[in-house]
Amino acid sequence: MKKIVLSVLLYIFIFSGFSYSQLKIGFVDSKTILSKLPDAQDARQKLDAVIRDWQGELKKMEDQKKTKQDDYDKRKLLMSEQTRADLEDQIKKLDQQISDYRDKKFGANGELFKQQEDLMKPVQNKIFTAIQEVAKDEELDFVFDRSNAVVLLFAKDKYDVTSLVMEKLKLQQ
Repeated sequence: MKKIVLSVLLYIFIFSGFSYSQLKIGFVDSKTILSKLPDAQDARQKLDAVIRDWQGELKKMEDQKKTKQDDYDKRKLLMSEQTRADLEDQIKKLDQQISDYRDKKFGANGELFKQQEDLMKPVQNKIFTAIQEVAKDEELDFVFDRSNAVVLLFAKDKYDVTSLVMEKLKLQQ
């Protein structure tokens, strides 16, 4: 997606010809802004707390499975065929529960992804709004984010509007 955006921008630059006005371009470093924005830090702390809780629950499940597995390994020679099969089934079920829990919480469409989106969306909107305001104030045609996958190989510092966005968000630099 970012390659497409970059390609479109290059196309605009190359084929816009020598128009009557020059393009004004700025860039921001969103990682710097996020690191100083209290809302982002609060969201990160909340997310870290949720992750710790889920990891604790996962550890309990894994410990329970390990205890059952160790008990099974110690006594399997003394068990009847039926008891052994029952314990093996219980261990397999615990394995499946652990796997399901991991997927549910940490998987691609898991709760972690949803929590992160819910917590960070207002922060991202706030930053995006500030960037838009700075772009309008400075009459910029384009604003790039140099901290993401869009590769910005060179930019003069005079086009860095990170400080203006941080100022708009009332952050210390």
